[in-house]
Amino acid sequence: MTDLLHNTAGCVPCTDQLFTKPIQRRGTNSYKWDSAPSDDVIPLWVADMDFETYPAITEALQRRVAHGIFGYTRVPDAYYESVCRWFARQHDWHFTPHDIIYTSGVVPAISAVIKALTLPGDQVIVQGPVYNCFYSSIRNNGCETVSNALIYNKVAMRYEIDYDDLDRKLSHERARLLLLCNPHNPGGRVWTRSELTRVAELCRKHGVRVVSDEIHCELTLYDNKYTPFGSLPDELSYGSITCCSPSKAFNIAGLQIANIVCRDAQVRERIDRAININEVCDVNPFGVEALMAAYTDGGAEWLVALRRYLTANYEWLRQYMAEALPHLPVIRMEGTYLAWVDCSALGVTSEAIEERLLREHKVWVNAGSMYGSEGEHFIRINMACPRERLVEGVKRIVEGLADWNKD
Repeated sequence: MTDLLHNTAGCVPCTDQLFTKPIQRRGTNSYKWDSAPSDDVIPLWVADMDFETYPAITEALQRRVAHGIFGYTRVPDAYYESVCRWFARQHDWHFTPHDIIYTSGVVPAISAVIKALTLPGDQVIVQGPVYNCFYSSIRNNGCETVSNALIYNKVAMRYEIDYDDLDRKLSHERARLLLLCNPHNPGGRVWTRSELTRVAELCRKHGVRVVSDEIHCELTLYDNKYTPFGSLPDELSYGSITCCSPSKAFNIAGLQIANIVCRDAQVRERIDRAININEVCDVNPFGVEALMAAYTDGGAEWLVALRRYLTANYEWLRQYMAEALPHLPVIRMEGTYLAWVDCSALGVTSEAIEERLLREHKVWVNAGSMYGSEGEHFIRINMACPRERLVEGVKRIVEGLADWNKD
């Protein structure tokens, strides 16, 4: 155990020291850090990273701050060109500036899309366990949530799509949208092109439109390849909607910038109308500058180093947990920085686990139940922090879960 705690064989080269630098976030009005009930809590919950962003983003923001005036922002042509160029070069996904609607975040984007394309009482399908804001966005628009629950393959230690159940759910007369999470949060899947194609074919068969949340698209682990849903053949993807942002990958969620990509002009017009109805049509100047700085060749190189570090963190966590708590397996991850741990052997609720770890062991994780009933008995651990901090946090988790049944 001791050797594993201090093993650096999986660490990235010294050029990646940017990710090992401890940053003091407490006292900066950080939602992740300053929401803790005491200063001795290690927060491994909210999905933002404890790493400084790509340095060119900071430099771009400093130049903008130096101007000293922060009025209403006109989004320039260079912004749209940056988005198009990035996805074409990095992911072989081609669209035009006219296909883009900017907004303040992926959650406001999803909410506006639901408002634009459904009526109260319509059904919106999700694939639980899934990002909790899907549920609130559906509910807030008066729609019904229907879960095409993912299959938890305990042998392969990963989630799979239940296509037969999806076929049945899509056939309902009130089914209107499928909210896809690609890559999947919290399940850690990076859906393959063949999986996405099969989903698209079923949705086309039943006339249900796909809305794909791809905010984690840059955060793939190992050699897994992200496939944009919109990059599928036109007959499968033309009417789809993709919501994306550099916020997760570059750790700039507080700058509030995101994009909706839709090639169908009529659908795009309806979404644009909903964006204005929901009053999320204005963005701040810092988000605009940050995106343009991020979506460069240098930003791509920085992401390579980030993914390497995150993969090493996951490898360490998986191995340590397997040795310390073999009855509580960590799901095999292909993407995101959010480890998903099966705690069903404890026979208690995920809320009880979260509460006890926070109160008695001073480490904060997410209860799986917040991601739908399918997430009960799981916890989610944010691994996007320097290894030293992750080690201390996971040691506290292990201590808390190892003695659970000794009381």
